[in-house]
Amino acid sequence: MPRVIAIANQKGGVGKTTTAVNLSACLGSIGKRVLLIDMDAQANCTSGLGHEKTPNASLYPVLLGERKLENQIVKTEFEGISLIPSEFDLCAAEVELARLSFETAGTKSRKKSDRHLTWLKDALTPVTKSDDYDVILIDCPPSLGKLTLSVLIAADGILIPLQCEYYPLEGISSITDLMDQLKTSGVNKGLELIGVLMTMFDSRTNLSRLVVGEVREHFGDKVFRTVIPRATRVAEAPSHGKPILHYDPYSAGSASYEVAALELVKRLGLD
Repeated sequence: MPRVIAIANQKGGVGKTTTAVNLSACLGSIGKRVLLIDMDAQANCTSGLGHEKTPNASLYPVLLGERKLENQIVKTEFEGISLIPSEFDLCAAEVELARLSFETAGTKSRKKSDRHLTWLKDALTPVTKSDDYDVILIDCPPSLGKLTLSVLIAADGILIPLQCEYYPLEGISSITDLMDQLKTSGVNKGLELIGVLMTMFDSRTNLSRLVVGEVREHFGDKVFRTVIPRATRVAEAPSHGKPILHYDPYSAGSASYEVAALELVKRLGLD
């Protein structure tokens, strides 16, 4: 059964989508079968893999009960990666989830009352019970709204990309607190922190080193040994619709994500 990993951080601009795309590519290159789910209405994962936005291709029709999740999966041109793309209609998902929450408030049937929370977990069941993938990576929206909550309820673990700056560091407790609440409430007892991946590291600045040191002191071995550098080539790759591994395989950014992928494989027990 594949592990379901949420790549999440409520702060935008921390390398979340970049990490989702590039870890997928690096995992695929070493023979792992990856399903990448783009849950962000900005659809940057989708375009970052060179996939055109297509009407009704996202998970929104699945939320509405109009399509099955497995029917939204498409192959990509990159080895080992399948994709559930996103598009603008996913913006309406937060509204739909709020509507479901309101309509089912006070409903005696737990199955009905929890649908706004468990719809993604339920929709993923045929895929998680199959042997088609080794890992499912989900790129969450940059918020802690109902869509992200749905992902965390469906996930086995969370990977948090964290930019090596002060403001992103301030917000990391919000997502770890939510993770703890989901575990202690019994909503998702098995949810675990897979790791914190430091991104946009600039070795020329004291701030980057201080942030990495502070995060390692707080999270210990949950912090990936690999640090992703701030790199122009990594920033350029999405505009070409390619992961860095395929855009510039000999760059420092590509090498860092390749090592991070190997570390993720070990953390997930997929080696």
